[in-house]
Amino acid sequence: MSKLGAGKYISETLQREYKGEKGIYDYDKLYKEKLMKFRQNEQAVVRLEKPSNLPRARSLGYKAKKGFIVVRVRVRKGSGAHKRPRTGRRPKRMGVNKLTRNISIQRIAELRASKRYPNCEVLNSYWVGEDGRHEYYEVILVDRNAPEIKADKDINWICSNKHKGRAERGLTSAGKKARKNRKKRKKKE
Repeated sequence: MSKLGAGKYISETLQREYKGEKGIYDYDKLYKEKLMKFRQNEQAVVRLEKPSNLPRARSLGYKAKKGFIVVRVRVRKGSGAHKRPRTGRRPKRMGVNKLTRNISIQRIAELRASKRYPNCEVLNSYWVGEDGRHEYYEVILVDRNAPEIKADKDINWICSNKHKGRAERGLTSAGKKARKNRKKRKKKE
């Protein structure tokens, strides 16, 4: 029997949850209860004490120290509202339905978190759930002015001025994906 750390056990459990495996726990029921709790919050951006998926957050750069903030963001599903043309000639198909934006819902979540916390920079984000109307993402933010962040050699790169407004400029992972700017890994044969 192999020995795993706590993070490995949590990630295995969460992977089973997302795959829908049957086991000791009724993951579907737990997931639905979690979404009901999410829905009870009236605010779209909610600050959390700790991430709900700790291994995923740690893999994206989160550390349990001062200067790191985790927020859960609720974003509507779908392509968004498009206004029907009011004046001028009538376009052939109006261009109202089935139009998608060039920005992903995950990136919208990062932008909203960045706007809510202007003194912080978005490090990364990950999906935590969705229901019929909304998708929920947890966004990891870093306070650039915190002395703990400036002293940490792993993350202090975010304190430089060239990393200001990462989410707005599409420099997070979700932004790079939308701009098709991520490196492709070579397949091993």
